[in-house]
Amino acid sequence: MKNIVRYAHHNAMMAVMEENKGLHRENCLCHQCEFFYPDPKDIVLNCQIARLLFSFCQTFNVTTPVWECEQFEEKTREGV
Repeated sequence: MKNIVRYAHHNAMMAVMEENKGLHRENCLCHQCEFFYPDPKDIVLNCQIARLLFSFCQTFNVTTPVWECEQFEEKTREGV
């Protein structure tokens, strides 16, 4: 059985498998995708899937890394 830890994040007490805490960006395909624009000033440019998924995450206070995506294109931009 995995060790579950709790921590405060965005004014909520979150539960996570200890070995996965803080690894969302490393494991989410979006963070390596050309179509991912997480900066609020670029939200219109952001991938529709990423926008909808982020909205779902905000609504239900969860984190959902993307492991597979048909629309993925390797990032050529720097800094995102």
